[in-house]
Amino acid sequence: MTGSLGQIALVVGRESVEALLVVGILNAWIGHRADPASARTGKRFLWAGVAAGLVASALLAAAMLGFASLLEGDREDLFQLVVTGFAAALILQMVTWMHRQGCRLQDELNRGAERAASRQNWWGLLFLAAIAVAREGSETAVFLYGILASARGTSLPAGIAAAAVGLAAAGALYWLLQFGSRRFSWRVFFRVTEVLLLFLAASLVMTALDRAIGLDLAPTLSPPLWDTSWLLDDMAGIGGFVSAMTGYRARPELASVLVYVLYWLVVAALLSLPKRTRAVASAP
Repeated sequence: MTGSLGQIALVVGRESVEALLVVGILNAWIGHRADPASARTGKRFLWAGVAAGLVASALLAAAMLGFASLLEGDREDLFQLVVTGFAAALILQMVTWMHRQGCRLQDELNRGAERAASRQNWWGLLFLAAIAVAREGSETAVFLYGILASARGTSLPAGIAAAAVGLAAAGALYWLLQFGSRRFSWRVFFRVTEVLLLFLAASLVMTALDRAIGLDLAPTLSPPLWDTSWLLDDMAGIGGFVSAMTGYRARPELASVLVYVLYWLVVAALLSLPKRTRAVASAP
């Protein structure tokens, strides 16, 4: 359970930082490019867009929970398997996109804000903020559902507490990096969290495989190939945390080994694709 709480804190923290970056970029653009009267108007539309994005994310989360509550038995397990696999794929897509094009975020947001202001169309700015925040929020909702579905022992209060820790850490880190931008690197932050998220996606892939095997949708292909539970037990303590964060298995079958290796081969192939831009640059 401790591992799943760490997963929740990591996901909420990372996604919150990205949302804060979007809002910070747009807010800084309004403050520097618009006259005082227009800036006040623009900021009202900006925060209205943020609120709209949060509402859209909450509606998606409610829809997922509502749909899951209508399912029973194997159907519920199958739905959770699909969402867990989708969450892993979404994390992989997000990390790949940030690795290849993340530095374009500020330029693209600035161009969108410029177009909205040039036409005095603050609704365009609202829409831009809403889409950006809704994207991060909806990703968070899918990730968290996948994590909670793969960790049945995690209670709702504990999950909320872990999310609050992640949110507070994101706010503190954003302030720290803004305050000490010459000493602390956004590039390092994104690179470290990219690695952590890739391991988290690997853990979700392994959880989805375990659930597929449990539903007789996939074979194990062999009995356990080895047993390292004497060194690091994946069912409790530190080993359980490592398992939840990386997909480690103490007694893996051949199917688990093949899927884990295939996942990292896919990651290596995606990250080695030619970049359209340089790596993630510093934020405002």
